[in-house]
Amino acid sequence: MTKRQIKFISIIVLSLATLIYGTIGSFFSEDRQAADNSIIIKKVHDGDTISAVVNNKYEKIRLIGIDTPEMGQRPWGSKAGKYLENLIDASSGRVLIEYDVEKRDKYGRILAYIWTKDGRMVNEEMLRNGFALLFTFPPNVKYVNKLMSAQKDARDKKIGIWGKNGIKQRPYDYRREHPRHNQR
Repeated sequence: MTKRQIKFISIIVLSLATLIYGTIGSFFSEDRQAADNSIIIKKVHDGDTISAVVNNKYEKIRLIGIDTPEMGQRPWGSKAGKYLENLIDASSGRVLIEYDVEKRDKYGRILAYIWTKDGRMVNEEMLRNGFALLFTFPPNVKYVNKLMSAQKDARDKKIGIWGKNGIKQRPYDYRREHPRHNQR
């Protein structure tokens, strides 16, 4: 073989190696990114708070943009919790987590949007089906318009907490009147 042929073959081999490495690297990084956003819910505490393992650590997660009735606000507190469990069970407990600007609240809980495996935002579904009220805190307002629209749909249809036997008091006001010693 001549030096020219060796050089030509070397260039082809290096080009193929670079192409293969880039394709495989891209595939694995996309796969890794999806795996990093996927979590398995371990516990539903109530209609807006869950626990899951995130980055190998057991964490409490507060759903951004919603507030659900407290357990003492019967029957809506337990109904909201059960509805959230059903949404998560429909995804076999595996959901995607998405963050906004601030990742934690003053209690140390992760703040997140949760997505089912079929692409529905759990936060939005809780509002749309009348199990939550809109509860936003800037700067975490990425989906505020979507969430406002979902609440409006539930109110207009008078479903869930907006119906005839809905809640009598906003969860925020209920918590002020019934403070807990150990915060959420």
